[in-house]
Parts: sequence; C-alpha cells; structure tokens
Amino acid sequence: MNSIYSLQTIKAPVEDTLLKEKGSKFLGFAFPLEQEQDIRRFLDQVREAHPKATHHCYAFRYGLQGENYRANDDGEPSGSAGLPIYNQLLAHDLTNILLIVVRYYGGTKLGVSGLVKAYKESAKITLEASVIITRELESSLRVQFNFEQQNVIFTILNKYNGKIQDFLTDEQCTILAKVKTADREIIAEQLSEMQHVTFEFD
Repeated sequence: MNSIYSLQTIKAPVEDTLLKEKGSKFLGFAFPLEQEQDIRRFLDQVREAHPKATHHCYAFRYGLQGENYRANDDGEPSGSAGLPIYNQLLAHDLTNILLIVVRYYGGTKLGVSGLVKAYKESAKITLEASVIITRELESSLRVQFNFEQQNVIFTILNKYNGKIQDFLTDEQCTILAKVKTADREIIAEQLSEMQHVTFEFD
C-alpha cells in the first residue's frame, strides 16, 4: 500500500510474457521507473526490439500517489488497450512503473470487447510475473559539524541505516547521506540537540 513514506512498484523489469488470442500475439513488458525520463527510453527500446509489431500500447503511473499517469492505445480503438493496461496498475496499486503490451496482428479481428479482454489479460500476466516490492522513500541529508563530533554523527546515521554518500573533511566536516523519509523528524531532533552542527534535508 502506498503511503507518504513508501510506494509499491516492481523489483525488476519483466519482458516478453506471451498471450495468444485468435492468431494475434500479445507480448507484455513491465519496467520500474527511477525517473520520468526512463519512460521514453523503455518505449524506444521495446519499439526497436519489435519494429514489425502492429501496436505498442502502454500505460504508466509515476509519483507517490501515481498522480502522473497516461494510457496510450497506439492506434487501437479508443479505450480498448491503454485503459485496460492502466486499470491493472490501479488494481495492483503500483506506481513508478511502465507497462507495455506489444501486439502482432494475427488476421482475425477481436472487436473492442475482445481487445479490452486481451490487453487486460496480457497486462495481468505481466504483473503476475513480476516481483512487487514496497520501496521506502529516501531524503538527502547534508550535515556540517566539527571534526571531533564525527563519531556521534556517524552513530546517529548508523542507527537509522543512513547511507553515507560523501564525507568531506576540512576545517568543518560535511556528510552527504540518504536517510529514510520516515526517519527525517527523529534524526532532525537528535541533530538539533547538538552544538556546532548544522543540517538540511532535500
């Protein structure tokens, strides 16, 4: 379940799940998104891998509540492809994900209801093949302090599983770290009790 501190997405890409319907082949692809720019890159990647496919339909959700989203029918009748794919993302409560269904036309028309069913089923199979994870949101933290305080600062960060990304020593020391957004307040409380320490979250 998505909350203000975590979101549900998939662990790793899933590619080439197969559904056959009256001669047509539907191939499913799902990609976790680190950033919005990934959407275009993955779409291009699948289009390059399947240049002869009749349609490349897709849907994505991005953002903590999936507030940025889109469903694309890529030439199929309106609402018959992108929407059934998107509805599967909603049904599984997933965000930061792109789901693509590639169709190779098999010569028999499926009709709108047949298409809706096939795209929904293909999206479902693809999501069932993926590993769904809850990803904890992280915040960037920058702390400045005197050299002799470093042990105390490291102890606080270790306690909350902070990931140190950079440690600069000069007259004053600076640590750049990633911490769970859920722990921001308690870390801020502990740091603000110390003298000669300044910090900010991104």
